[in-house]
Amino acid sequence: MYQYILKKRKMQKKKGIIMKSSQYDKGIKKRKKVLGIKYVNKTIKNKNIFNEDFQNYIIINCWDKVWNNKFLSDKQKSFNTLCILAATNKWEEFKLHLEGALNNNCNLNELKELFLQISLYCGVPTGNECFKHSLSFFKEKKINIYKEMKES
Repeated sequence: MYQYILKKRKMQKKKGIIMKSSQYDKGIKKRKKVLGIKYVNKTIKNKNIFNEDFQNYIIINCWDKVWNNKFLSDKQKSFNTLCILAATNKWEEFKLHLEGALNNNCNLNELKELFLQISLYCGVPTGNECFKHSLSFFKEKKINIYKEMKES
């Protein structure tokens, strides 16, 4: 089976099916801007024959085709992503995209208001998780919430 997969992938690469490099390059650039160079380089380093197609899929479809669209700002896309991840209880990804939101110039006052809105529409327990995971993230990143919230 393994040899069959290798042979199939080699044929796909010859036909150009695997990916278009310009889409991949644009997707990687956006992913690094939002999630940070360190995180993205780690995912690239951890790519292997089992997860490579998935990584390429999200780089092209998520990071190039969606995140590089022009009608919503990256800041708005970060807000949308945090709402969806909270509503679906994806807390590990939520913390990852919390960093992305900060990279996209979302401030703590905006995030606080966003989490209040999430509490209203998704329920208080979900809002509680937003605040809990955010405070843990801020502590981990040594973000002084008092200072940051006064400045914004």
